[in-house]
Amino acid sequence: MRADARKNRDQLLAVAGTAITEQGVDVSLRDIARRADVGLATLLRHFPTREALLDALLRTSFDELTAKADELERMSEPEDALVSWLRDCVAWTTEYRGVTVLMAAAIEDSESALHASCVTLRAAGARLLTRAQAAGAARTDIDGTDLFALVAALAWLGDQPSLAPRAGHLFEVVASAILTNAESGNAEAERRPGVRS
Repeated sequence: MRADARKNRDQLLAVAGTAITEQGVDVSLRDIARRADVGLATLLRHFPTREALLDALLRTSFDELTAKADELERMSEPEDALVSWLRDCVAWTTEYRGVTVLMAAAIEDSESALHASCVTLRAAGARLLTRAQAAGAARTDIDGTDLFALVAALAWLGDQPSLAPRAGHLFEVVASAILTNAESGNAEAERRPGVRS
């Protein structure tokens, strides 16, 4: 890719990240192009669809959350690893308004540009959950799909102005409901900063 094309692409991604944080995933592509100081045709040349843009923007974060799950699996106790990853995942999804709707849809649509990244992320969380279940630290009547749904639900709470002040507390309620030893979840929460409270 030519240097000027690379510069335009990087600028579009930076602007898109800011725009989605401010306005949500339905922000106008024309507005993103205008804010990046390029034409809409340039945006569409790099990212022919909204999903292609979102995939390029979100893939790095998905990869980071997946890598974080791998690191936690190696370095932390099962219950702490699960709660820590869940907290990070919720915090990230709360940053990008409306992304949980896209993620849920992408899981079901194998043709979606976001499908592979979302499936990989869900699998990473499922591994942490299964590990905690095997250690007797998490309830066994939920699976990776349930965990992914809980991430979406908790992120939705953070997106609601009237409920956002309760999001940190409700995260702790949900985390303690997942764990069979709620004190472990509370100890982990005291060691780490919480989701917006």
